[in-house]
Amino acid sequence: MIEVRNLTFAYGKGKQALHGLDFTVEDGEIFGFLGPNGSGKSTTQKILTGILKGHGGRVSLFGQDITTARSQAFFQTIGVLFEFPYLYANLSAVDNLNYFASFYPREQRRAVGEVLERLDLKPDAWHKPVASYSKGMRQRVSMARALISSPRLLFLDEPTSGLDPAGAVLFRSIIQQERAKGTTVFLTTHNMMDADLLCDRVAFIVGGRLVALDTPKQLKEEQSSRQVTVDYLYQGRRETRTLAAQALEAGLPFPCDELIGLHTQEPSLEDVFIQYTGRGLS
Repeated sequence: MIEVRNLTFAYGKGKQALHGLDFTVEDGEIFGFLGPNGSGKSTTQKILTGILKGHGGRVSLFGQDITTARSQAFFQTIGVLFEFPYLYANLSAVDNLNYFASFYPREQRRAVGEVLERLDLKPDAWHKPVASYSKGMRQRVSMARALISSPRLLFLDEPTSGLDPAGAVLFRSIIQQERAKGTTVFLTTHNMMDADLLCDRVAFIVGGRLVALDTPKQLKEEQSSRQVTVDYLYQGRRETRTLAAQALEAGLPFPCDELIGLHTQEPSLEDVFIQYTGRGLS
């Protein structure tokens, strides 16, 4: 679906932003692209979506080189949710979506009302100007704009930004549903929970270089201390012990009247990111 080989980009002399990136994204995969501010995430996504030109190396989507695949039909297969809502503030949600849908073949478009319902935008807001919307409401319309064309490839930049917890859960569910239909998703985010719950694989980028690429599970296991904390009751007292996971293979190596819980000491995905890069995401 996406193939990137030796991707480089500079904004000017001495301002190298990308240093030879190599990665692929498979059909139907949710691929996370994670890094702190200024790491090259947005530059990479702009190149992949055809917004930014003048890169070095090779980038291909659907087997076509991005520098030569400039046809309308090519870009009609791509949906994009930008970090900041790209909507006409004086138009309503319905008018915005009808306008953007008009750029796609009729058989490719989804019904506006159906998409807005799916994104839980209340019907009484559909015909009000977007300028009157909260940030979360604008994010819902922006996601609807990305989905209205039934894209084969979906670029999502901070999709759960501005959403309350229920909205974030809804968006994750929708992204998973799109993947189940065969859509490929390229996800850039600072939200490590989104990345951990959604992504088949994640890439860490820092200073325009990839420093790690694997499944979230594998990355966490590689950095795990492989220790387990055991909470239990013995002779009426609550006790806690931490021991190597391997020590539990033959059962508990200490007397116990009642087992309360087992807790692995696996690091979070953000812990792993910091271990790889020495930096947080913000």
